Amino acid sequence: MIMMRRALPLLLLVLSAGCSWLGGWFGSSDSSIRPAELKPVASAVNVQQLWEAKVGAGTEGQFFRLIPALADGRIYAASHDGTVLALDALSGQRLWETDTKLPISGGVGLSEKELVLVGTDKGQVVALQQRDGQEAWRATVSSEVLAPPRAARGIVVIRTGDGKFTGLDARSGERRWVSAHALPALSLRGNSAPVLIQNLVIAGLETGKLLVLSLDKGLPLTEKTIAPPRGRTEIERLIDIDSEPKAFGETLYLVAYRGSVTAIDMRSGNPVWSRALSSYAGLDVDTQQVYVSDDADAVLALDRRDGGTLWKQAELSGRRLTAPVATDDYVVVGDFEGYLHWLNKSDGRIVGRIRAAGKEIIAPPIAAGNIVFVYGKNGSLGAFRAGG
Repeated sequence: MIMMRRALPLLLLVLSAGCSWLGGWFGSSDSSIRPAELKPVASAVNVQQLWEAKVGAGTEGQFFRLIPALADGRIYAASHDGTVLALDALSGQRLWETDTKLPISGGVGLSEKELVLVGTDKGQVVALQQRDGQEAWRATVSSEVLAPPRAARGIVVIRTGDGKFTGLDARSGERRWVSAHALPALSLRGNSAPVLIQNLVIAGLETGKLLVLSLDKGLPLTEKTIAPPRGRTEIERLIDIDSEPKAFGETLYLVAYRGSVTAIDMRSGNPVWSRALSSYAGLDVDTQQVYVSDDADAVLALDRRDGGTLWKQAELSGRRLTAPVATDDYVVVGDFEGYLHWLNKSDGRIVGRIRAAGKEIIAPPIAAGNIVFVYGKNGSLGAFRAGG
């Protein structure tokens, strides 16, 4: 979805330009692409469901991408109706459930073995105790929270839809700092979560830039253009880093909608490589490869060293894929009908499939070893494993 900031003039531009390219989170960048029909999987690996649970009403009827969080053998999830719960990751046993009675729109975030963090479309932030779900504190920020909160070194970082980053004290919720950046006239609906590394807050912006702040004080350290806007109109110049950057070793990987996928050396801040590629879904990284779902719903594997294409899987075109997730042995993506697809890491062949949710999968899957956790828009949360 496109977020409009100068509504009437831009609405006229959209109507005159046609809507074939609209999509953002909720569709291919070209909605004229007919979703590919699923072909039988040859020599399929066995995919089994380990457990399934219900998380409130999920995000039914809402334009939010709520992402579960996994840590210390537990998985935490939230729904827009205010439900937050903790499950045993291996068995699916419900450990606790809390009804915040708030419209949750951003989450889930975790602090160091203490807090479960969510934000609302009214600018509220709620911290629950990881051990039992009891509320620890509430805070108010400047605007709607569309990205999962992130926490490190006693600071909770909240990104809001008005272009601000807010640092809260993890013990009390007290505001420590606020940093604001300029917003473009148009952007995709949603924000990528910041990445916290050492004393740095690293985030991709709606302008195609990479922003780095100090974690302790929120001071801007650098702002680097990753994907410059091009074109004469606001629509032509629309560009956005809407998915979460990934850090692997000393390299940061990020991808922009209508931009490029870029690897950056975090020691020097200089690009290692960059290549033209558009994605709003996002990417994942393992020891050898970078995996990206592009805006035509092809999945690509790129060489982590130089960005060269190793393979491209285009049989799922138009199926509104999630970001890929790399397991020990496979790459997994979800789609708009609730299917999960397992791809061979070496050549991209589809080797497994299962209907994991009754509705669209928007949040990227989460992997632990060869177990994949997936959260559907209808509130179904499940664990799946391929192979033995």
